[in-house]
Amino acid sequence: MSDKSGWTHRLFTRTAAYRTATYVSCITFAFALIAVDPVLAQENPICAEQSETLVNMIEGFVQLTTGLGVMGLLIVWQGDSLMEMFTMNQEQQAGFKQHKRKALKSATVLVLLGPIFTLLGSSMELPIANCVDLIPF
Repeated sequence: MSDKSGWTHRLFTRTAAYRTATYVSCITFAFALIAVDPVLAQENPICAEQSETLVNMIEGFVQLTTGLGVMGLLIVWQGDSLMEMFTMNQEQQAGFKQHKRKALKSATVLVLLGPIFTLLGSSMELPIANCVDLIPF
């Protein structure tokens, strides 16, 4: 008899916990619906700034990182080409060519990332895409 009462006690405790969790979830969801409405009505703080300091900082960061990435590509490309000339082993030359291809792919992604974000951001109506120009050149 104690085994059966222990089982019902665990079942009752579990259902009470589920009931409490469901109740808390419903209250949280209702609160989120009410609280999110004023947040959606606010203007984007990045675009609303009068001096546009933050916008200029974001654009400068994108231009700086893209420029450094392209310079890094040129350095890696020249270094690999130089090492490839002085290497007699075919396996090492293939490794240098593969490294140059990887560096070119990385730089291409880095250069195309800003314009792609700008196009997709404006098509998805992201608020930051309207005021920040991420096209590096």
